[in-house]
Amino acid sequence: MYIALESLFNGGVTKLPVDCEFDFSGEELDGVFPFTTPVSVKGEIKNMVGVVTIEAMAKFTLEVFCDRCAEPVSLDFGVPMVHGLVSSLNEDDNDDYILVEDMRLDLLQLTLEDIFLTLPSKFLCREDCKGVCTKCGANLNNDSCSCKKDIDPRLEALLGLLED
Repeated sequence: MYIALESLFNGGVTKLPVDCEFDFSGEELDGVFPFTTPVSVKGEIKNMVGVVTIEAMAKFTLEVFCDRCAEPVSLDFGVPMVHGLVSSLNEDDNDDYILVEDMRLDLLQLTLEDIFLTLPSKFLCREDCKGVCTKCGANLNNDSCSCKKDIDPRLEALLGLLED
């Protein structure tokens, strides 16, 4: 979705509202397609004293698997999207601003990039998730396992001292 920004850069308008939804159901993340509902983006693009900025919030729900116990989990996210927009750059390697070529902003691509850059590296069903037993595979959040703990072979000789 492209937003025409010529009227903002030329001073004809001071604000443009942003209220849209994007379907990212075809986007893959770690082998799954977690976007089961549309991503809602709401905010505004404004020109304040010649500085054009976008201030918006992308809200969405991901259906993923917990990285510790592998149970399905539904997580709600809100990603702030705050960027300065420019129609030309003096330096090619300036990451502080988004270059808006032809006075059109690709909001879909910007939203997708902001979401993927802010997602956590691990998804957990809860902060204190215990995970699964590495021997029997039991979910330690629901069950206790009776597997015997491995003893480090370097410390096995010390075990005899405890038995005496």
